Amino acid sequence: MQLKGAGPTPYSRSADGRAVLRSSIREFLCSEAMHHLGVPTTRALSLVSTGDAVLRDMLYDGNIRPEPGAVVCRVAPSFVRFGTFQLPATRGDVSLLRQLVDFTIEHDFPHVAADGGSPDEQCARWFTDVCVRTAALVVHWMRVGFVHGVLNTDNMSILGLTIDYGPYGWLEDFDPGWTPNTTDAATHRYAFGAQPQIAHWNLGQLANALLVLTDDVAPLQAAIDRYRESYRDGYRSMMVERLGWGSPIEGDDQRLGELYEVLQSTETDYVLFFRDLADVPTGIDATDDALLVPLASVWYQPHELEGDVRSHAVAWLRQWGERVRMADVDDHDRRCVMNSRNPRFVLRNSLAQEAIDAAEAGDASLIHTLLDVLRRPYDEQPGRERFAQRRPEWARTRVGCSALSCSS
Repeated sequence: MQLKGAGPTPYSRSADGRAVLRSSIREFLCSEAMHHLGVPTTRALSLVSTGDAVLRDMLYDGNIRPEPGAVVCRVAPSFVRFGTFQLPATRGDVSLLRQLVDFTIEHDFPHVAADGGSPDEQCARWFTDVCVRTAALVVHWMRVGFVHGVLNTDNMSILGLTIDYGPYGWLEDFDPGWTPNTTDAATHRYAFGAQPQIAHWNLGQLANALLVLTDDVAPLQAAIDRYRESYRDGYRSMMVERLGWGSPIEGDDQRLGELYEVLQSTETDYVLFFRDLADVPTGIDATDDALLVPLASVWYQPHELEGDVRSHAVAWLRQWGERVRMADVDDHDRRCVMNSRNPRFVLRNSLAQEAIDAAEAGDASLIHTLLDVLRRPYDEQPGRERFAQRRPEWARTRVGCSALSCSS
């Protein structure tokens, strides 16, 4: 268990060790939402307001103001990160680094120790496990449309968990280059579509740290190559399942590429599109209107669905239906599979901001409501449709929705 916001610790450096209610609500709700989505994550045990005022410059623009303070109790089997190993490596402390690796294997990867072998062999198997877990984690992020926002090595869990919920965001209109982090606006290093590559880079930095313990580069390089393969295969299988196509076949990569072109031809809600696609008819005789009606709520600018944009969307939907028929899957079973992979409810930044605004005014009821909704993200939940709607216009440029910082 770990308290975030309780005050200075040896890890606070020169900071005050406090946290504000705003970021604490976001972490509390999102870590629980991710758990129920089936995404590996740390958990949130509790959220407590402190009654203290904490000074923060939210966007690092000189506008310092007092905000209500809070403490989140976070829970995980381990909070060890990639950066934990880099620290002794950069200091040349080989003894401490070896002790840390041995401890991590013994306590968090006992199956590696049970298989025996030399320290170098165990280290290589352990690092391979870390690479595979990381690949699976990023596949989940891409599935649900989650953008971490600050994927440095100190925000990568050695267990393949989502850790440190700061300026994260949920992809709404499909834009692979979107980043919610204001400090990443110039480079888009941590953008949605860049997450697989930055995770690969971070694994390379961890491998560099482990080289202090061994002269044999080959097993570490093989593990990093394993990441690339695991991510590629996992991503392809995940997307094919989301689309109701059964197992991957030749030509699916091209079909996916064409889908991404359709999604970017006009502002399209990423979460709603995949969820509502399950209800699009797959019959060869379906009219153009019949194909588009189930997707009526997914476009932010419906008036743009004309001409070439409309034709492109209809052509892909017909191709999608043909591919579904090729899979020869029972239609009811197909919908069940699609709806179990594509959530109806995610923690959109606008929803989190509504809960923050209410809580700062003394009303915590929306936090409890959202927590309950997000416990069943794949169910329809009649009467709670407003929590599944696309981003409202007011959130397009609202700080806390479209722009966030690392400020806690």
